[in-house]
Amino acid sequence: MAEEVVTTPIGIGVHGAKRLPSVEVDTFNIEIKDGDGFLGDRASKGAFQKIVEDLRKPLKKNGEDPLGKKSVKEIGKSELDEILVGEDVKAAALVHGAIEEFAKEFAYVIQRFFKNKVWEDTECIVVGGGFRQSRVGELAIARTDIILKSEGLKVDLIPIQYHPDEAGLIGCLHLAPSWIFEGYDSILAVDIGGSNIRCGVVETGWKKSKDLSKAQVWKSDLWKHAEDEPTREGAVERLIKMLKDLIKAADKDGFKLAPFIGISCPGVINEDGTIEKGAQNLPGNWESSKFNLPALIAEGIPTIGDHDTAVLMHNDGVAQGLSEVPFMQEFARWGVLTIGTGLGNARFTNRKKDTGKKDKDEKDDKKAKKGKD
Repeated sequence: MAEEVVTTPIGIGVHGAKRLPSVEVDTFNIEIKDGDGFLGDRASKGAFQKIVEDLRKPLKKNGEDPLGKKSVKEIGKSELDEILVGEDVKAAALVHGAIEEFAKEFAYVIQRFFKNKVWEDTECIVVGGGFRQSRVGELAIARTDIILKSEGLKVDLIPIQYHPDEAGLIGCLHLAPSWIFEGYDSILAVDIGGSNIRCGVVETGWKKSKDLSKAQVWKSDLWKHAEDEPTREGAVERLIKMLKDLIKAADKDGFKLAPFIGISCPGVINEDGTIEKGAQNLPGNWESSKFNLPALIAEGIPTIGDHDTAVLMHNDGVAQGLSEVPFMQEFARWGVLTIGTGLGNARFTNRKKDTGKKDKDEKDDKKAKKGKD
């Protein structure tokens, strides 16, 4: 049975861990109530689309909607980006107006986060999710940053550096203990979303940079599971097949794949690999205490190379944020917000590296004091 499978060998870590090799995860996936709904719903992809449609309503009555007959969902991000720089200034003005309204909402949401004690001293926030990967998203993030600073909130708001489709996969590297990188050049990673499941082989780049800043996705496979409407069991079977195909591809290309699989998944992840809540958009009931995805994957892929497979799973917002670890070293406390179907969130505190300098300074102080005596 799946529940009998050991998914995290001694020393490898626990699922949904608060203490990771590079950071402490102070909090993740917090839900703040706002009126009749959740605060994050005010700064989601759907929230932006609603703002656009609300701005169009009075124009439609007069037959003067510059965006035509398509709904904003049909228009899509790339077309909105083109409108911003196109010759139709009225259409561009409407999109700019939507960006301004969304930025105000996003700024309000962030200000509410800062009223939470865990978030109040955050120095920088990285913004990820699919919305970020567009000119519209970048402008909304920049405008929100300006609004926050003008209202006295001292925090830097920046777009995530990696492509959002790859950030969750690359972030899985930071779930693994550092000793893995000494003997292997790549890992398997999984990024599960409400519409898609993406699996990939992630090159560590450890020989080039020990902080994993040179990591990159070598190969990935995407399955739009929402279109197929699979059962929970069918989704797991497809996921395992995707991973097995990537193992074969990596082996054929000469990669030294670690016996480790990192999983990025929506929801509150328990230490035993079950999901407490937040996985309602996934196919079937993933929040059942009898369903354990890491155990099922370890059962389907018991070994990689000559070693038993270790599997670790964490929240998807956490995983996206972890991809930024190498670039957040100037800050002590930082967070991530991912704009998608909802608003994913996580707050981190960087763990100080033990360089031995403190001990050396203490010894020098003792010697100096002894000399004076």
